[in-house]
Amino acid sequence: MPDRLTVLSPTGHLGFTPIETGSFQVGVERRPDFLIADSGSCDIGPHPLGADEHPSPQAWQRHDLEVMLLAARRLGVPMVVGSASDTGTDRGVEQYARIIRELAHAHRLPAFRLATISAEVRPEDLLRRLEEGQRIAGLDGRPDLTVDVLKRTSRAVAVMGVEPIIRALDLGADVIVAGRSSDSALFAAPAIRAGFPEAAAYYLGKVLECASFAAEPFMGKESILGTVTHEAVTVTAMHPGQRCTPASLASHAMYERADPFFERLPGGVLDMTHCRYEQHDEKTTRVTGFAFRRDPAYRVKLEGAGRVGERALSIAGIRDPYTIRHIDQVIAWARGKVEEAWGQPGERYRLFYHVYGRDGVMGAWEPQAAITSQELCLVVEAVADRWEDAEIICALGTRNLFYARLPEVKGTAGTAALMMDEVLRGKPGYEWTVNHVIGVRDPLEFFRVTVAEVTG
Repeated sequence: MPDRLTVLSPTGHLGFTPIETGSFQVGVERRPDFLIADSGSCDIGPHPLGADEHPSPQAWQRHDLEVMLLAARRLGVPMVVGSASDTGTDRGVEQYARIIRELAHAHRLPAFRLATISAEVRPEDLLRRLEEGQRIAGLDGRPDLTVDVLKRTSRAVAVMGVEPIIRALDLGADVIVAGRSSDSALFAAPAIRAGFPEAAAYYLGKVLECASFAAEPFMGKESILGTVTHEAVTVTAMHPGQRCTPASLASHAMYERADPFFERLPGGVLDMTHCRYEQHDEKTTRVTGFAFRRDPAYRVKLEGAGRVGERALSIAGIRDPYTIRHIDQVIAWARGKVEEAWGQPGERYRLFYHVYGRDGVMGAWEPQAAITSQELCLVVEAVADRWEDAEIICALGTRNLFYARLPEVKGTAGTAALMMDEVLRGKPGYEWTVNHVIGVRDPLEFFRVTVAEVTG
């Protein structure tokens, strides 16, 4: 059993924007035991999963895979990529595997073993489980999954834990392209397989998943190096201008969750309540005190998205102070004119006003109610079954911002200004339909591991 294992993390989202290669090469020269990167996120919204498309340019995905593959094969260490092509569907796994084969051929690489791990779940399979009486429990306040909601689901994936990746490593994989994956599990898998404590392994994954976001000052897409031992985790910034400090690691470990001290994972929870952070050297912080508690039953998270219609967008600006103070009345007027023509919103259409400068980012969660800017930007979004309907509804809901009848207004125009006259055609609208967990007898139940030799 080794006394330490090192992992180089070059990016928090492979392909989203290109990896910065300078700090990556610094990390490669430290000869890590693994190169690991996550390529997926829910932050990109439900469209890529529902439509089964990659939102990131393929040229950037190829760039990042090439940078990692050439370094991994030169060092002779495994390379792991999770949530392939942003969503981790079968299409994404096949796309990345194809790029890996093409790169191997282009660079005439010596033969290596490529593992692919599928994570896509057919809605029909979930429907069968529901009909057999299996409960699929909702997360974040959602009700349990129902047949009606499942029928609105275009595509679904299961989120894998460490077990499928360990299985691929056991089969001798040199390169692993995994479907939808728990970010932390990607990094924890080789450490757990090597015999390190689960708590240390999962903490390593938690702080490496977004690469240089765990260092300071802020720099995206820079590499960091993590080392796990049987007692601690140390993390080192590879960019010459960055440091990993107790504050930078702690703040990253605690972000993106309602409860900052607990990280839910397939099979258990990482408890960071009693973590201790120490500055080990100028660029490195050492962490101890984490704990991991296994769940009584193993559960797998499911994600799914379904199409809701064609989407039209228009952009208007508001500068008049009186109109800004009465923006809700202005929007109500515009909504009313749409409802006069199209009836109440519902299955036939949906209409949204995103008010940037007030709550366009946070929505109902925005804690500051008062508008303090001198101008607002309104993005008007209409969704309907047919594009032609969405376009008309969006135009009607936007142009009536000009004609809102407010008390004390004596002027005739100038209430709003359009950024452009035309209505923009957006990608079709999708919604998250599945954000649930399901109990499984085997952690590999939803995942299929395949290994094949690749020759350059």
